[in-house]
Amino acid sequence: MPMAANDIETLIKEAFPDAQVAIQDLAGDGDHYAAQITSAAFAGKNRVQQHQLVYKALQGRMGNELHALALQTSVPDNT
Repeated sequence: MPMAANDIETLIKEAFPDAQVAIQDLAGDGDHYAAQITSAAFAGKNRVQQHQLVYKALQGRMGNELHALALQTSVPDNT
């Protein structure tokens, strides 16, 4: 079953309350998304570690309800 963009955003914001999140449905099928996430929680972490934090926030839904998620993570400029 596809996952709604707002559900993805909710899970991410629960894990990273300061996050700026932009979700885009790439195929219009609720199954392929791109997400841009900016959070201070990513400070001092490499890109792989940042993406692992996001996958953890999705609570096992990656590969199940959520088939594909292209991630772009960053730290706020003021951090």
